[in-house]
Amino acid sequence: MFDIGFWELVVIAVVGLLVLGPERLPVAIRTVSRLFKTVRDTANAVKTELSQELRMDELHRDLKKAEQLNMKTLSPELQESVDQLKEAAASVTRPYEKKAAPNDEGEQTSSSQAPQDKP
Repeated sequence: MFDIGFWELVVIAVVGLLVLGPERLPVAIRTVSRLFKTVRDTANAVKTELSQELRMDELHRDLKKAEQLNMKTLSPELQESVDQLKEAAASVTRPYEKKAAPNDEGEQTSSSQAPQDKP
């Protein structure tokens, strides 16, 4: 990442020790290391999100190609993309289907029943 050698690190450490003193130097090092960790984690999150967006764009392009071919005589790559999209769509709708199912205890969930206030 940076082209810093051993002697440059020694000079930075000595200057830091002289400027901050031995009491505040460990705190400053921890703060800087947390800052670098935060920046690295943010960069990794952006990289992951960008790769997912590129993959989604590729799947959309493949789906448009498949639609132009009327979903007939698709190449193996296009068929695989269409299958992945179908699986993704099924996995998205699956949790909602479970929530929409009626209760097993036989409870009525009618919206016409209003809670009764007791005086």
